[in-house]
Amino acid sequence: MSYSEIKADMQSRLTKTAEALKKDFSGLRTGRATTALLDGIMVESYGAIVPLNQIGNVSVADARMLSVSVWDKSMLKKVEKAIVEAGLGLNPMNDGIVIRIPIPPLSEERRVELTKIAGRYTETARVSVRNLRRDALDGIKKLKNANEISEDEQKRYENEIQKLTDEGIKELDEMLKTKEIEIHQV
Repeated sequence: MSYSEIKADMQSRLTKTAEALKKDFSGLRTGRATTALLDGIMVESYGAIVPLNQIGNVSVADARMLSVSVWDKSMLKKVEKAIVEAGLGLNPMNDGIVIRIPIPPLSEERRVELTKIAGRYTETARVSVRNLRRDALDGIKKLKNANEISEDEQKRYENEIQKLTDEGIKELDEMLKTKEIEIHQV
């Protein structure tokens, strides 16, 4: 593997890490109704565990209300139970046809808790970025040991990888700041 391949691989994996963090953040409730809030909910359906969006339609009824229309009405109780057990602080209302989920305003205590969760998600992403750096540096060492690059090139490449790492972590930190502002503004 050449240095350009190592660098390109790291850049694409950095992008994937940022996208994964963005997806994790979308599941954090900020007081506004969004279908992404229910993306991580899994429901037991006919002996299999499936995502909620595979057994019904999730839609935004208004700014503070989600609705779930389940295709098989016998699944309503299981979907309702899965939403309650997801730990999102939501209380679904089942009318026998549709499950309505009011999104309550966030308490200050819940905002602090969500901020901590966002911080944990970000730290996990930072660890991923550091692991990417380690993998890239190992690749550069292998090139040096195989006498494919000189010591000067090795140092230059290692510095470039460190700059990529710093940029990646900076992007993650900016995403966290944006999410914290979003959590505390609503």
